Amino acid sequence: MPKLSILCVDDEVIILNSLVRQLQAAFGDSYVYETSENAEEALEILEELQEEEVGVIVIVSDWLMPGMKGDEFMIEVHKKFPSVVKILLTGQADEAAVERAKEQANLHRYLQKPWSEQELIACIQEGLKKI
Repeated sequence: MPKLSILCVDDEVIILNSLVRQLQAAFGDSYVYETSENAEEALEILEELQEEEVGVIVIVSDWLMPGMKGDEFMIEVHKKFPSVVKILLTGQADEAAVERAKEQANLHRYLQKPWSEQELIACIQEGLKKI
């Protein structure tokens, strides 16, 4: 069975660490947890994981990041990996960006920061049922 991973993208390391702790508490060793501090690096990680035959099944991404914004990142991801469950986690996305991500990237959910751990885990579990 191939390895499966969850990728978290945020320009704040403290947020990434918090997300990984919450995911590990909920899902244990079921997945490989990857992190990236920006969208460009995240796209490179996705390519590397694909080469290593590790399937990315969920991406949780911030919207407001240096360089590429979260909605643009999700659209790029969707072009290459349409079945990935995509969750935007931010306190700063504008309505147009969220709508663009929904329409062009098949965004699964948009969660506000600060997020509820229970809501995040439920959202991921709900998304995984669709795969």
